[in-house]
Amino acid sequence: MVIPAPETELTYTDSWQLLVAVVLSAQCTDARVNQITPALFERFPDAASTAKSTPEEVFPFIRSISYPNNKSKHLVGAAQMVMSDFGGRVPETVDEIVKLPGAGRKTAQVVASVAFGVPTLAVDTHVFRVANRIGLVSPDAITPEKVERQLKRLLPESTWGEAHHLLILHGRYTCTARSPSCEGCAAAHCCHYKSNLDQLPAPEESLDPKRGRYYCKTRKHYFEEPDLITDRAGIEQISCPRCGSMNVFHSKSGLTTRRVKDFRV
Repeated sequence: MVIPAPETELTYTDSWQLLVAVVLSAQCTDARVNQITPALFERFPDAASTAKSTPEEVFPFIRSISYPNNKSKHLVGAAQMVMSDFGGRVPETVDEIVKLPGAGRKTAQVVASVAFGVPTLAVDTHVFRVANRIGLVSPDAITPEKVERQLKRLLPESTWGEAHHLLILHGRYTCTARSPSCEGCAAAHCCHYKSNLDQLPAPEESLDPKRGRYYCKTRKHYFEEPDLITDRAGIEQISCPRCGSMNVFHSKSGLTTRRVKDFRV
C-alpha cells in the first residue's frame, strides 16, 4: 500500500488543539503549523487559557503563518465561545463547530471527522484537484461543494474519513499542483489527467528558434505572435495566426503548446 496509514499530519493532543491547528492551517502548510504550535500550546494549552487571553497575546506565537491578525482574533473568539456556549468542550457536530469564529465548513468537517469520528468528507484544494484529475467526479464538479456531494455518493460512508486523508496525502506528495509525479503514481493507469497527457503530441525535433518562437506543424511555418483559441474542453490554447491550427510547438524546446484541463484552485 502506498499510504498505509492515512491520517492528518497536524500535531495535536485533544480536540481543542486539533481545532486550533486546523484553523491555523488555512492557506498555510501543515508543516509550518506544526513548527509554531508547540510554543503556542505550551502557553495556551486549552480553550480556557486561550479564552482568557487577547489576540495581541496570541499574535506573537503565530505571526509567521498566513493571516496572523485574523487568526489571532478567531482563536480567542472560538475559545470564548467554547467556554460560554459549549461548556468548555469543542462541539462534536459540523453544524455546531461551524458557528465558531474561524471555523468554516471544511474546518468543521475535519475536526468532526478526526476528533469525533463523524462520517464526513471535507474537500480542500488537494481533494478537489485529485478527485477531478483522476476522474472520481464528473466534469461539472467545478466547486468544492459539488466534489463533496459526488464523492459522498461514490464512496461508502464508512470510508469518507480515510478517503479524505488519502486524497490529501496523494495530492500533497504525488499529484502535486505543479509537476505531478505521474510516472510513479499508483493511480496513473486509471487517471483521466494522465491519459490526456499521454495523448498530447510528441515533441518536434530540430526546430529553429531563430526563425520564430512557435512552429505550426499543420502549415509548416514559424511565427512570433500566436492567436488564442478555446478548445472543446474549455481550455485556452495557442493557435496559429494563419490557419487557426492548435498543432503548435515551442520552437526552442520542441514541446507542444497544447494544454490539458487542470484543476488547480
